[in-house]
Amino acid sequence: MSAHPGERELETTGRSVVVLSDGVRGDRDATELALRALAGIATVVSTADVRDGSVDEDAMANAEAIAFETLGIAVVARDPATLEAALGREGAPRDAILAIEPELVLHAIEAEPVQPAPKFEDDAEFTWGLHATAADVAAATGRGIRVAVLDTGFDLEHPDFAGRSIMTQSFVPGETVKDGQGHGTHTTGTACGSADPPSGRRYGVAAEAEIFAGKVLGDSGSGTDASILAGIDWAITNSCQLISMSLGADIRQVSRTYETVGQRALAAGTLIIAAAGNNADRRRNEVGFVGVPANSPSIMAVAAVDSDLQIANFSAAATAVAGGEIDIAGPGVAVYSSWPMPRRTNKISGTSMATPHVAGIAALWAQAGGLSAKALWDALVQHALKLDLPASDVGAGLAQAPAPAPPPAPG
Repeated sequence: MSAHPGERELETTGRSVVVLSDGVRGDRDATELALRALAGIATVVSTADVRDGSVDEDAMANAEAIAFETLGIAVVARDPATLEAALGREGAPRDAILAIEPELVLHAIEAEPVQPAPKFEDDAEFTWGLHATAADVAAATGRGIRVAVLDTGFDLEHPDFAGRSIMTQSFVPGETVKDGQGHGTHTTGTACGSADPPSGRRYGVAAEAEIFAGKVLGDSGSGTDASILAGIDWAITNSCQLISMSLGADIRQVSRTYETVGQRALAAGTLIIAAAGNNADRRRNEVGFVGVPANSPSIMAVAAVDSDLQIANFSAAATAVAGGEIDIAGPGVAVYSSWPMPRRTNKISGTSMATPHVAGIAALWAQAGGLSAKALWDALVQHALKLDLPASDVGAGLAQAPAPAPPPAPG
């Protein structure tokens, strides 16, 4: 589904997200004991029970608690008020619990296509976004780098991805990884599409990266914290250096859950990159704000610019909330990329489209410099193209691919 300017009404599931302390994190027995003591539950499903970190869809749908061992986060089938009350009782596992938050419903972040007056243009060889970010001349390809795109799934039959290394997993109960919405195939294409698609121009940044396509949003375009956290846990467990998340909720307050996850991901060598949000309408002087999870200080927030390198009408601005800043910008207006067959390609807009540009460029830096996590974040920011726009709109500027190696000296 498409996100429209303005704040979306808060959507919750009635369940709770529980942030576990470092003393409990990774200890299956201690985690289960704490959850049972807190919520009086009978069934706890843990990612420690599966080798690749993925949780069975039916188990996710039916369990009273789902524990993501790598993240130290659990989703519990009790409302926050009930759990907060239980935490106040004598004998409650207070030392094991850092925070309790309502489980949110998050959405794919997409805006309607807008045709700007171009400074960069799509041509027969490359999209305007690849030109603007210098990905069209980069020597790095993302080879050996694992990029997880957590979105609405992926079209595994898409001919532009034939022969690629693609791992997939659905975390949406009752749905396969097949992309029935289109958003996920589009973002995956931008981040990791082919260097030489069978037809049309090139649109993918990191053409040789290993793709991990996790379906965390359903065919409706929305998904719960449980599905998204499951996807993050899976990606980190599978040693993905980058996680691209073109999704969010229009909530100003930083989520303790996602900030903890962002910190723990960085510590594990994984950088999470997320869309800032589309809740602005700058033609009406409404600049919006960065929402969850991009407003977490440990998650990179991405704004969108058009092909004239101006801020997109819908792109959210920074706020005074700690963590609510914009970190970097990417191409996000009228972006051409893959789309489920038979359409094959499509042009859409949003901070969702800017985010995989940055994730793909991060994969190039990871390969070229052997960088990961915070060092990778620093390289992206330091090498961004400075724009004549406020940092509150575009952060450090437009993400740039590493420069190609100079030609060898003659003789």
